[in-house]
Amino acid sequence: MKLTKEQENRIEELIREMTLEEKVGQMNLPSISIVGGFNIPFSEMIEMMHDGRLTKEQVSEMMKDSHQDYQEDDIRAGRIGAMMVTDASVVNRLQEIALKESRRGIPLLIGLDVIHGFYSVYPIALAEACSFDEELFEQTAAMAARESRSAGVNWHFAPMLDIARDARWGRCSEGPGEDPYLASVFAAAKIRGLQGNTDSYENYVAACVKHFAGYGACEGGRDYNTTAIPGHLMYNVYLAPFEAAVKSGAVTAMAAFNDLNGTPCTVNRKLLRETLKERFGMNGFVVSDANAIRECVVHGAAENDADAGIKAVTAGMDMDMNTAIYLDHLAQAVNEGKVGMDIVDDAVRRILRVKMWLGLFDDPYIKAETVERYKALPDENRALTRRAAEESIVLLKNDNDILPLKPGQKISLVGALADMPADTVGAWAASFRKEDLVSVRQGFENGGAEFKYFACGEPEEELNYDEIQEACAYGDVIVAVVGEKTAMSGEASSRSDITLPGEQRKLLEELSACGKPVVAVLMNGRALALGWEAENIPAVVEAWHLGIETGNAVYSILSGRVMPQGKLSVSIPRVTGQCPVYYNHPNTGRPASRSKFTSKYIDLPNGALYPFGYGLTYTSFEYAGFEATVGDDAVTCTVTVKNTGSRKGTETVQFYSRDVAASIVRPVKELKAFKKVQLDPGEEAAVSVSIGLDRLGFYDNDGEYRLEDGTFLFYAGGDSENCLSAEKYIAF
Repeated sequence: MKLTKEQENRIEELIREMTLEEKVGQMNLPSISIVGGFNIPFSEMIEMMHDGRLTKEQVSEMMKDSHQDYQEDDIRAGRIGAMMVTDASVVNRLQEIALKESRRGIPLLIGLDVIHGFYSVYPIALAEACSFDEELFEQTAAMAARESRSAGVNWHFAPMLDIARDARWGRCSEGPGEDPYLASVFAAAKIRGLQGNTDSYENYVAACVKHFAGYGACEGGRDYNTTAIPGHLMYNVYLAPFEAAVKSGAVTAMAAFNDLNGTPCTVNRKLLRETLKERFGMNGFVVSDANAIRECVVHGAAENDADAGIKAVTAGMDMDMNTAIYLDHLAQAVNEGKVGMDIVDDAVRRILRVKMWLGLFDDPYIKAETVERYKALPDENRALTRRAAEESIVLLKNDNDILPLKPGQKISLVGALADMPADTVGAWAASFRKEDLVSVRQGFENGGAEFKYFACGEPEEELNYDEIQEACAYGDVIVAVVGEKTAMSGEASSRSDITLPGEQRKLLEELSACGKPVVAVLMNGRALALGWEAENIPAVVEAWHLGIETGNAVYSILSGRVMPQGKLSVSIPRVTGQCPVYYNHPNTGRPASRSKFTSKYIDLPNGALYPFGYGLTYTSFEYAGFEATVGDDAVTCTVTVKNTGSRKGTETVQFYSRDVAASIVRPVKELKAFKKVQLDPGEEAAVSVSIGLDRLGFYDNDGEYRLEDGTFLFYAGGDSENCLSAEKYIAF
């Protein structure tokens, strides 16, 4: 984020002229109030709806006479710096109040959780990362930026970059998986997409990387829970994608809910001020997560709201989301000498710099023609969304070449999820339009498939055995769409059992018993434990929550019109009890072997069911001739890949390394590079990557980067387990 000298001077002039109360106002992000129509607090009404005390119909009736309070008087008084709104006409009205009716004329930031698309909802991050497509990551982010700007949203609470190794955690869906290198590539590309095209204010937004940091390591996979992460893991794994995002220009960050090694991230000076701002060099601002400053009192890290506010702002928290603690207490804390004015000025300066960089002082209004442009989805946006969905699908199993579906086959399409369009989008997709959704059933119809649909019961309902019998009787092949509804993953959706919910496994058992070939298509927001499915179902397709183009993408893959090419961004466990499971674990002194006294379960094979990087296609690839050559500043890894099947296909060639002996125990493998190659049947190609020697080091527990002489193993293969290897001694 670079500003001109004139812009910087304008900011300094504003800061000199602002009252303390106006400065604090810039640090305040309130919730939009819902008023009227009900006689209980809105938050309590939402809780009652979630726990079943109120039905959706009752809530709708209560909301008939309600309206949103946008707190215009507080905007006029300079008491609000940012809001969350998704209506361009409302944004224009509020911006006009801020610019023309407030004393200093400072525009509002308009933020929103745009995690995986605005109107054109594309796959959840966990799925999109399976594409291993850096260009795609950037393009989908740029599309989301343009679409949201048309509605007035200029600040995305995204990308979510939490490394997640425990699939019980519902928010796995929002992030790019378990590997820090893939997540770092994802992070940098998303920042380029969201912020890179500054030719027009309509093309870019301010990114807000979250959740800083370590949230993905929440104990037991329980959301909002405590985290304990040693220094070397923090720097080598959990901080890596955030550093990549900041180095790529990310202008804001959101602190995590959790405590990290005993200190809530919200009041963690070492994390926010020393690491994020000083070490990584982020020159924008940090915002709290919703209500997180007040939650520091519940944590036991602050005595009361005022104390929590003092500790948060001192730690480097520049903006308070939802609690009004800064608004209510910060000015008094400054006047009493408990918080320095320099800290407040630094926060306000950072906020104003982002607003200036976004062009909000010059052009804060949304033009009518921009709104009109997205009244219907542009064809190119829908096409990109479909491509993202197709590339994100991972073929896990395909015995006897059941897939692709054969011309002329009659298909029994089974499962209520196949005809539940609103459950295709996944968690944190709020701005899609119902008419843009394509269910799997609709995708089959669009593709001209010869099929009949049988719901057979929703994921958490009893099965309809009459329909199951009809499905078994009709089709030559059965395609069963099973998995999770949108609400079963995402925030506040941790699960102690990550097998298929409800009676869906029983459904697969009944379908399998009829003797017809069965294809299980999984729609889910986390890695599910698939030990039974892998053993009993001949074809398994991981289709995740793919967004608005789900149905078209799924049918394209199943029919063979598009070749599957996705590779897992996360390891898939056999059973829930394996969690957390991830490929890049450290070795132990007693690694798993046939000996009893080694690190393993006595009732389960060791390792993931399907490892990170795994994914099949409708052809096959063979690896040979792997070489690693050490140069002055890099290792060049080269492997020959041959298409040994009968169809043209794309393979993601993965390169890993291992530091055999070091001062800190290192992972058994670490992804260092990947490259896609497309080959015709019988064609082969030499695939090479260069891995800088400076990338073979690691951070120690004090956060110091170390390059140590020693033996390194290098690997190349189609996933993290099945690799060719080469050994090299390297002296730095």
